[in-house]
Amino acid sequence: MNFLRGVMGGPSAGPQPSGADTIQKLCDRVASSTLLDDRRDAVRALKSLSKKYRLEVGIQAMEHLIHVLQTDRSDSEIIGYALDTLYNVISNDLEEEEQDDSEEENSAKQVDDLGSQFTEIFIKQQENVTLLLTLVEEFDFHVRWPGVKLLTSLLKQQGPQVQQIILVSPMGVSRLMDLLADSREVIRNDGVLLLQQLTKSNAAIQKIVAFENAFERLLDIITEEGNSDGGIVVEDCLLLLQNLLKNNNSNQNFFKEGSYIQRMKPWFEVGDDNCGWSAQKVTNLHLMLQLVRVLVSPTNPPGATSSCQKAMFHCGLLQQLCTILMATGVPADILTETINTVSEVIRGCQTNQDYFASVNAPSNPPRPAIVVLLMSMVNERQPFVLRCAVLYCFQCFLYKNQKGQGEIVSTLLPSTIDGNSVSAGQLLCGGLFSTDSLSNWCAAVALAHALQENGTLKEQLLRVQLATSIGNPPVSLLQQCTNILSQGSKVQTRVGLLMLLCTWLSNCSIAVTHFLHNPANVPFLTGQIAENLGEEEQLVQGLCALLLGISIYYNDNSLENYRKEKLKQLIEKRIGRENFIEKLGFISKHELYSRAAQKPQPSFSSPDHMMFDHEFTKLVKELEGVISKAIYKSSEEDKKEEEVKKTLEQHDNIVTHYKKVIREQDQELEELKQRISTLTSQNEQLQATVTQQVSQIQQHKDQYNLLKVQLGKDTQHHNSHGDTLQMNGIQTEEVSKLKEELEEWKNKHELLQGQLKEKDSVIEKLNSSQLEMGATEQSLQTSRFGGLEHSNELQKELEMLRSQLQLQAAEISKLQMENQKLQVMNTAADPMLGDSGAPAAMSSELEARLEQEIKELKSQVKALSEEKESLKQQLDSSTSTVAILQDKNSRLEREVAESKKEQDDLLVLLADQDQKISAQKMKLKDFGVAVEDEDDTESGDQGDEDEDGDEEEQDENAAVCYQEN
Repeated sequence: MNFLRGVMGGPSAGPQPSGADTIQKLCDRVASSTLLDDRRDAVRALKSLSKKYRLEVGIQAMEHLIHVLQTDRSDSEIIGYALDTLYNVISNDLEEEEQDDSEEENSAKQVDDLGSQFTEIFIKQQENVTLLLTLVEEFDFHVRWPGVKLLTSLLKQQGPQVQQIILVSPMGVSRLMDLLADSREVIRNDGVLLLQQLTKSNAAIQKIVAFENAFERLLDIITEEGNSDGGIVVEDCLLLLQNLLKNNNSNQNFFKEGSYIQRMKPWFEVGDDNCGWSAQKVTNLHLMLQLVRVLVSPTNPPGATSSCQKAMFHCGLLQQLCTILMATGVPADILTETINTVSEVIRGCQTNQDYFASVNAPSNPPRPAIVVLLMSMVNERQPFVLRCAVLYCFQCFLYKNQKGQGEIVSTLLPSTIDGNSVSAGQLLCGGLFSTDSLSNWCAAVALAHALQENGTLKEQLLRVQLATSIGNPPVSLLQQCTNILSQGSKVQTRVGLLMLLCTWLSNCSIAVTHFLHNPANVPFLTGQIAENLGEEEQLVQGLCALLLGISIYYNDNSLENYRKEKLKQLIEKRIGRENFIEKLGFISKHELYSRAAQKPQPSFSSPDHMMFDHEFTKLVKELEGVISKAIYKSSEEDKKEEEVKKTLEQHDNIVTHYKKVIREQDQELEELKQRISTLTSQNEQLQATVTQQVSQIQQHKDQYNLLKVQLGKDTQHHNSHGDTLQMNGIQTEEVSKLKEELEEWKNKHELLQGQLKEKDSVIEKLNSSQLEMGATEQSLQTSRFGGLEHSNELQKELEMLRSQLQLQAAEISKLQMENQKLQVMNTAADPMLGDSGAPAAMSSELEARLEQEIKELKSQVKALSEEKESLKQQLDSSTSTVAILQDKNSRLEREVAESKKEQDDLLVLLADQDQKISAQKMKLKDFGVAVEDEDDTESGDQGDEDEDGDEEEQDENAAVCYQEN
């Protein structure tokens, strides 16, 4: 203990040892002491020296400290000291806190290198990390907390290596997930920081953490801490959620399927008084908005983004974001991020876009949210980032939204302009012609998005007329844009207007004609392209070349002075083809073009860098190649190309016609199949009804047999006792029962007749359906087989009805036998009755009734036999009908075969026509003409080489080919 007092600064008689000597003695003490108390005191002393003598402790004591962790796990105190010492040696946080702002950067680099080197030594043996994971499982606070801090520091220094060790360790990630369930907030919060480092840039670990119920636990912590009003813990949880979800489609889908999006809605509930937000609340809400954007980012797969957008609308999250958007007192950076978030939630989702269009600002009178946002965009006093966010929101609102595009353009048309209120179109025109170049650019890009991939609106926008000044006639919007362009305004304004004109004229021949109709436009463009200007003007020259190329490529030659060939000759004389192509290439080579092509959101460091729009970069990429090819084509090549295009269009029309015919035939086949299925179901129902009736007949037979047995027993009983009066009563009761049975048989007979009539109607329906099924070969086969099947089924059912009639005849004969027996019994009972007059009258009356009923039964049997003959005749007629239908089917099959032959002849003609077209293309290729087809890219180089040949040889070859044609 005296040794330790000297180390800890107690009084000593001799000279004080140096720090290195003291550390060496302490390390020897840890390694050699047999008493646990001595080792514990030595480790505690090393901990106190580790901050000041970090390098010496790390070099001399690390091995001994690791040995302590392995051997003294039973003592939590010494384990805690050892972990704290290792943390002080490895972590750079302590050194960074002690450094002053005036220190040089190289000292900070040395500190980072020192921590990284010690970490590398520690993880060189993977067992050390596994041991640390085991210690983190301990519940003791003095062991678990320093273990968590040490592991976090290891991940900060050597993240990928430590991640790989934890990933291959059994249950490594699951052990760390238990930290989130610790009741001690210090350990739980540091556990969140540990998982932040663990999940950085490692998709495998991110998936494991997500499936270990991390989303549920983190959202519970955020709710417990007060959502956006919480402290730094909420911020840490949000950062961890971003790590788990960003660029991880599997976790995003799991988050959506687990209904966790619905739990995000309370985060964005704000009150009426939004003044005095704390810095932490602003940070938390900013991270929450970023988390929403992670789920609906344009870089995600379209299907995943769309499903998340729909879920946000149905749970009310979009509505909550729009409330923040229109609220007052919201900080500027939160408002900007909210606009960006709403933009991506509605981008490409028609339902969300429609809802956003219906949102109104709480003003008097209420104004649409789009109008309010556009007012901020064209207001030069608003912050630059806010104006960029509004432009992005407007672009996302119009993305794949033709309905929204039409509503915006309609506010510019003369018939829909409302002078009492400000519309979106008026704001865009005001921004387009204002003195602020940034407003000019934003309005031009916004209007270009309203025309994106919508030829109808491009034509309608030509109707827009603007009143420039009092007393002057109105000019079109297209003319006003070109007028401002020629006035030599700022570069940013001209770039915006040129992008608008290129988008407007692309794939719209009518707009090109209107543009060329102004005689000043083409000379202005050629003059701009031909001049040798500075680097700032090169971008304008490239866009002018693109606009002139669009005017050539989409020219329908309706203006005689500005036909394609004349414009090409003008370029050749005043600019030169090579110079034109070089100027056109300035656009794609520009640095700002490359930045804009990366992502849809306009993100610029300063207003001066705001030059290109993301969608416009796609248009340039699409048109640059085709314009370059169109410039080098001659008039004859253009004519031949147009002829080839017409031929191909005719061929496509023929193919389209046959596709339409086949589609109609398929629809007819489906209808016929549905009819057959309905008839089949009806037949099955009828068969079920017959089966049910047969079972009922059998039940009646059984009841009849029981009655016969009971009658026999009663007859024997009356004969033994000689009670003739009772016998007469039984006979009377039996006769009434027989009458009831006869009534039942009559009803059944009527039912059978009704069923036969239904079968006749089914046969008539089949005949009509057979006549309708003659359109195609498949329908003929279906009707033939269906008719045969139905005729066979009808024959079977007729056979069943015949058997039923035979059974009924047998039953009738049995009833006649029973009647004869009853007559015999009556005659036998007459002597016993004596001279009684009443019984004799009763017996004679009974005999008369029985004779009458027997006559009626005979007449019924005769009627049944006649019906049987009629059924035979019907069966014969149905058989002949089936034969007639088969003959018709065979005739229709022959007609189908003839139509097939005609179709084959047409296909042969089409094949010959394709061969002719290919031959024409080959001849064009021999002339060095680039033909736009599937092999266009392969034949382009060959065409260039042929053009460098001898002109005389080309003329001779052209003459020869012309004679051959």
